[in-house]
Amino acid sequence: MTVTAERRGTARLSSPWWRGAAVALAGALPALAFPAPSLWWLAYVALVPWMLLARSAPTGRRAAVDGWLGGAGFMLAVHHWLLPSLNVFIVALALLLGALWAPWGWAVRRLLGPGSGPGQVASATVLVPSAWLTVELVRSWQYLGGPWGLLGASQWQVPPALRLASVGGVWLVSFLVVLVNTCLLALLVAPAVRRPAVTALAVAAVATTTVWLWAPRPQESGSVRIAVVQSGVLPTGDSRFGREEQLTREVAGTHPDLVVWGESSVSVDLADHPRTAARLTALSREVGADLLINVDAERADGKGISKTSELIGPHGVSGPTYDKMRLVPFGEYVPLRSALGWATSVGKAAGTDRTPGTRQVVMDTGKVRFGPLVCFESAFPDMSRHLTGDGAELLIAQSSTSSFQDSWAPAQHASLAALRAAEDWRPMVHATLTGISAVYDADGHPVGHRIGTSASTATVYQVPLAGGRSLYVRFGDWVPRLALLLALSALVYEVTGRVRRPAPALPPAAGTAGTA
Repeated sequence: MTVTAERRGTARLSSPWWRGAAVALAGALPALAFPAPSLWWLAYVALVPWMLLARSAPTGRRAAVDGWLGGAGFMLAVHHWLLPSLNVFIVALALLLGALWAPWGWAVRRLLGPGSGPGQVASATVLVPSAWLTVELVRSWQYLGGPWGLLGASQWQVPPALRLASVGGVWLVSFLVVLVNTCLLALLVAPAVRRPAVTALAVAAVATTTVWLWAPRPQESGSVRIAVVQSGVLPTGDSRFGREEQLTREVAGTHPDLVVWGESSVSVDLADHPRTAARLTALSREVGADLLINVDAERADGKGISKTSELIGPHGVSGPTYDKMRLVPFGEYVPLRSALGWATSVGKAAGTDRTPGTRQVVMDTGKVRFGPLVCFESAFPDMSRHLTGDGAELLIAQSSTSSFQDSWAPAQHASLAALRAAEDWRPMVHATLTGISAVYDADGHPVGHRIGTSASTATVYQVPLAGGRSLYVRFGDWVPRLALLLALSALVYEVTGRVRRPAPALPPAAGTAGTA
């Protein structure tokens, strides 16, 4: 019976449909390492089943298909909460983005397939993680959906991983996670040539320990009191505004230095509604602190709808305003609307495109200089790094997940602030209109307690500030650039080798054998 079961399993995997389903499920497995399950340890082994299937593919082309379908499963799993908004269109998007993993699947078979020698295994410990990072770099382009679900982001609560992020960003953490998976696979399938895999694991352990013990640390430089106002889900813009006013007045006696409202907290353009502007100005005077709001409304100047962060002081709007630059595909605009506009008929895609901003700004209350980000932008490592380089002492992301309250999205989104804080040595406030609000210090450790999805409240946080520049801020995205260089070099080597490889000799023609 055991032999029969094994034969059945082999027969099923030889079927393209069964194999495709198995690969897609294996690709989805790493999603469990992210919030809300937060099985962070699973990330270090979660790629192994997918890689086992890819290396066992009968041909390189089939391994590329395994990479594609596994990538589609991964993208669908980490974005599954978008299903109510995009319906079946999310499957098409997952298949489109999953194709980026096709070369990765081919590389796994090429380097770790049957008969792999020590040289191939040694190359795999560098090139397989590099190929994965190349995929993450490409898909992080905002027009391809942005960097949501980078594998390293699953380690947001692991202190050694956060320290690595300060050196090479979330990219370095992703590289480490894929490296460990690659070495484990090599130990499983090529135990006779285990030395390269063991050596790579030892080098990774020593490097991580060295960074943990001796990498530079941020130096605390005072603190600031930040009040986070989370209104919760309310039916209208007026009711939301009234609740935010009420909650803000409740913190008047706590002496905050800044009050932060969430994304889309104001539903009218202040330039066109002077009474609303006057109410906010009076509220700032009453509380004794500036208010950071976010306007989601048709602009009075006729330039469409934008999501604008504005700082309101005791005398009105203070300093520069910030228009959200990186918009959510389909949520805030439809790419190539002339061709893909039909997406609005099968889901909740944006009926009207928002207008993106053109530059980042640093705002100053006189007590703290901070860099504002809006919602989705907290997923982009480069945006917070640029704000830090421009002199921000604090990072603030204004967000709202009202459409996804009961999904994994709020917890995933809030976790990103820990990574951005650790990367840039700047505390970060993740303030939501609805969702999960959280604050992290410059090491990426939580400050105070989170505000949950069901809460409608205001909380004041004593946020420690920090100075200095992390290695990631100084050197930028050196890890994905190096990975891209290594992956392209390997590709050139492979293509060159195939071109130079001599053609197989033809058999002698009949009747010529034995002639002199």
